Amino acid sequence: MRPLQGIRVLDFSTLLPGPMATLILAEAGAEVIKVERPGKGEDMRWFTPAWAPDGGSNFALLNRGKRSLAIDLKEPGAVDRLRPLLETAHVLVEQFRPGVMQRLGLGYDAVRKLNPRIVYCAITGYGQTGPKAQVAAHDLNYIGETGLAALAAEKDGAPPVPPALIADIGGGAMPAVVNILLALRDAERTGEGRFLDVAMADSIFAFSYWAQGMQAQGIAPVPGGETVTGGSPRYRVYRAADGKYLAVAPLEQKFWETFCAVIDLDPKLRDDSRDPAATIAAIAARIAARTAADWERLFAGKDACVSVIKTIGDAMDDPHFRGRGLFDRAVTAAGKAMPALPVGLAPVYADLAPRAAAMPALGEANAELLKR
Repeated sequence: MRPLQGIRVLDFSTLLPGPMATLILAEAGAEVIKVERPGKGEDMRWFTPAWAPDGGSNFALLNRGKRSLAIDLKEPGAVDRLRPLLETAHVLVEQFRPGVMQRLGLGYDAVRKLNPRIVYCAITGYGQTGPKAQVAAHDLNYIGETGLAALAAEKDGAPPVPPALIADIGGGAMPAVVNILLALRDAERTGEGRFLDVAMADSIFAFSYWAQGMQAQGIAPVPGGETVTGGSPRYRVYRAADGKYLAVAPLEQKFWETFCAVIDLDPKLRDDSRDPAATIAAIAARIAARTAADWERLFAGKDACVSVIKTIGDAMDDPHFRGRGLFDRAVTAAGKAMPALPVGLAPVYADLAPRAAAMPALGEANAELLKR
């Protein structure tokens, strides 16, 4: 049996945070029923950037293995039609602004009357309460307002745009899964469900733990100037002769000594506490003298925490990740097969079937699951 086999999840969420959370639950064996609007379904289903004119790629990655109900939640009688599912569900996930589900007749208090054991997870940007509860925002806003973006800096001092949707995934999807599993355990013991207020902005503060430690000592972190934000020679990106880059992270002294020996750094600059800027400049010059392939060969077998920065395509073809089976399964969108998205489950729980479950057709489960 899969760990969550027998768990039914009603998923009212769209786009990224909620769908990724319920994807993880589905991967672990839960039955996830995705509730979508009739006609076109949720927005991600028809998201068509220039690189995917046929659409469906992102939706397929996030919604494989789920079932789809198409229903207009504003239509009279919608809640009554959903009642059998509300009464039998273990988990409900929603991602509307605070108050929307209540106006639809699907708020926690209403659903709890039908099903006292329901675990009701509401994912929002700023939470259910507080002055910003109704404010519209996206990932970059949450990163900016929680102080995380200010910890890094480009050459001109401006905070860089993060390369990943940290708030959506690290602040929304992952905390949602953790809290849902905790609440399911509570429901097993007490027979009572829980309302989970998961705020993406709240969870972002966990990512700046070290900066908060500095702040507690009365020290304001320097943007782009601290140990893991670019201020240390031991934790930086350096450009090689062929235009490729090395990720250099020999923080511990034993790794640092090996790194310095391999690049033949001037002994006078190896004590990087004396003049970090001079050490950085010297390392940059040494790295720039050889290609990334040369450095990869020279560092092979050496414990120095140095690696070549790869494109996403090269990373997905890396023999290590291929050997671990991360991209063995495929899902189809717009008639094209693509690797299924790894969601972080340990191998003992990961579904190792050769093909991932397909993305659901809009409304494919209506006839079976929806009360007429």
